[in-house]
This record gives sequence, structure tokens and C-alpha cells, in this order.
Amino acid sequence: MLRKKISTLLLSCAILLTGCVKTTPVDNPALKSEYQPTECYNLKLCCLKLGKADGMVIQTQNHTIVIDCGEKSDGSKMRRCLNALGVEKIDYMILTHYDQDHIGGASKVIDNFEVSHILAPDYAHSESSEFRKLTESMTEKNLDFEFVKQDTSIILDDAKFIIYPSESDSYLEGDDNNFSLVTRLQHHENIFLFTADAMYERLEEIMDLGDCTFLKEPYHGKELKNLGKFLDAVTPEYAVISTSEEYLAESTITALQERDIETYLTYEQGNMEFISDGKTLQFQNNIEYPKVNSEEESST
Repeated sequence: MLRKKISTLLLSCAILLTGCVKTTPVDNPALKSEYQPTECYNLKLCCLKLGKADGMVIQTQNHTIVIDCGEKSDGSKMRRCLNALGVEKIDYMILTHYDQDHIGGASKVIDNFEVSHILAPDYAHSESSEFRKLTESMTEKNLDFEFVKQDTSIILDDAKFIIYPSESDSYLEGDDNNFSLVTRLQHHENIFLFTADAMYERLEEIMDLGDCTFLKEPYHGKELKNLGKFLDAVTPEYAVISTSEEYLAESTITALQERDIETYLTYEQGNMEFISDGKTLQFQNNIEYPKVNSEEESST
């Protein structure tokens, strides 16, 4: 079925239960900057243990980026991480696609932090309760979706992000997953690649992104018949799989082991932090982020 652009549907106040959330194209001077860093600062990447869900926080010297926010029940975990990092403002929230295990916790993050930009893919999707709650929170904060319709670059301090939208209007399977935004982060010599829930056809589109140091494994480690081909194309040194044990395919682990890729699993290593100095990565696992208050854990 041919994809219908949300922008052409105008969302037509289509978020009927939540009010109108305006949509705007990504148009920001920072997106057009060239990558010419003169200084090198440490960059921190936090990968949260959220079961079969994605939630990551990236800190440059002066900026914070969030990529996905897990399930509805994970909003508190995202909040705890952000508070522990001393975050008050999120410069960019990248919502890779609209599945509940990627946007579910976003409303709590938006409710509790200043968010400047919310980048999202432009495709028609079924509305879930998580999506409606997200748009309610956005309306209250006067935030718009900024749809990524073409390869988009953002320079923040000494880090360059490139966000790649899907190339096709339709896929044979897994439309939501294959419309995932893919993000490439360059921090001097270290390259990070975040592939969200890209499946076979989407992986074929991003085979040419080049080598990376760190890979956020696609599709929660489920079986993908071209995963080996993709790993050979991007040659990661490290990989993180955000998943639960029951979702992890043996073929995925085999493909990583055959290529000697150092692999970390959120259900085993817990919350993880990677520190890039521009040349190397330092790793710490099983990090505990303190509760914000006694009520926070019971709220969703």
C-alpha cells in the first residue's frame, strides 16, 4: 500500500483527541553547518535497559540529544537518566518511528524537560494511546513535529549528526519499522550508527553509510536475513542490542561473533554509558540512576 505523507494529510487536526499538533519541516541554521571542529570534548552515550525498547541519551559538551524513549512505563527511567546527567534542556528529541516501544515514554520526558526540537519521520501510521499522549504533551508545550524528509545534518559542539529518512514510499513488510529514521553521529574519529528498527529493505538502503565504530543493532536483535551483509558493509567494532532475551535471535549473535564485534546486551549489561574522547571508547555498565522522588516510580 502506497504510503501517504502525513504532511499532505495535514494531520487535519487528525489528532482529534489531543488537539492540533502543528507540523513543520526541519529548517534550522544549525542543520546547514559544516563539520569543522577545532576542539575535542568528551561525548557521552547512554543506552538504557528498557527490555525490547529503545531509549538513548547523547551529551556533547553543551547539548543533549535523545533518541527514542521506550515504552510508556519507561518514561520514568528516561527521566531518571536525564536528571542524573544534570539535563535541563533537550536540544533534539529524535523519534525514529511511532511504535509504542519507541515513543511510549516521550510524553513524560516532554512534560518534565524543556525540548527544543522533535524530529520525526513523515509517514501515515495508526494512532495509539501512546501517540495521543505524546501529542497532548506536545500541544501543552507548543511543540511541533519537525519531519525529516531528506538527509539532514546537525552540528552540536564537536559532533555531527546526519539523520536519514526512508527512501521508499512503501515496503513489502514492516512499514513502521522500515520508515525508521537512521542517525549517523561523527565524533572526530569515532562514528556511531543508530539503526532503530530497520528491517531487510531499510538495511539495503543504508549499506553505503560507511564504516562505524559503534552500532546500535537494528530491530532489537531479531533475525534479519541481510544482517551479515550489513555488518560487512559498516564494520562496527562495538554493538549494543536493546532487547529482552526472548527476542534475541541466535543468528544475530552468530553474525556478530563471526566478525569479532564486541557486543553488549541491555538485558545483561543493564544501563550502559560509553564515553568517546574522539579516538577511543570507554565503557561502563550496570549503572543505576537514582529515583527522582517517591511518586515517580508509580507514575506513568
